[in-house]
Amino acid sequence: MGIFSRFTDIINANINAILDKAEDPEKMVRLMIQEMEETLVEVRTQSAKLIADKKDISRRMERVRNDVEEWARKAEIAITREREDLARAALKEKHSADDASATMAGDLEQIELNLQRLADDIAQLQQKLVDAKARQKALIMRGKTAQTRMGVKRQLHEVNIDEAMSRFDRYERRIDDMEGEVEAYDFGQRSLSDEIEDLQSDDKIDEELAQLKERLAKSNAKTKAES
Repeated sequence: MGIFSRFTDIINANINAILDKAEDPEKMVRLMIQEMEETLVEVRTQSAKLIADKKDISRRMERVRNDVEEWARKAEIAITREREDLARAALKEKHSADDASATMAGDLEQIELNLQRLADDIAQLQQKLVDAKARQKALIMRGKTAQTRMGVKRQLHEVNIDEAMSRFDRYERRIDDMEGEVEAYDFGQRSLSDEIEDLQSDDKIDEELAQLKERLAKSNAKTKAES
């Protein structure tokens, strides 16, 4: 089974439903935790590879962008020397570099998208893992409690042990459901740190946009002055 197929199964799994059907819930929890931990390692490995690919493409894009600027400069020199043939050849090289840059930009955008998806998946899987480990501890405690209660019931010669345990389990299930509803309201909410980082990112974009406008304005003014 592929990593993403197995990961989807884990993310979509209803832990309580699985445990309700299991003959040995405690063993089932151990297996689920092991599967989640292995999948988490694989997903993080995939993320690391994508990050490395992103850095590599970014470096190559920088070189290609330099090539674009260099071919544009050479085309200008050829025109000033009245060598239209060389200028045309230089512009062809520039366009070729532009196309390569656009292709890499698309690849980079796809990598960014995949990284974001993996980050979201990792967050969900980590939460599932926390829930499963908590469930494991609860099962162990429940097992010990049940054994103790069973001994007490036998000593008292009670005949309604099964009914009492059933009520106990139903009550715990209702609590699980209520906790699940509370967690559902918080699912997918952004943290304060995320929102502050977005604000900082917006400030950088605004600053860069202002610098670009100022640079273009100076260039236009210079051109008009030279005319």
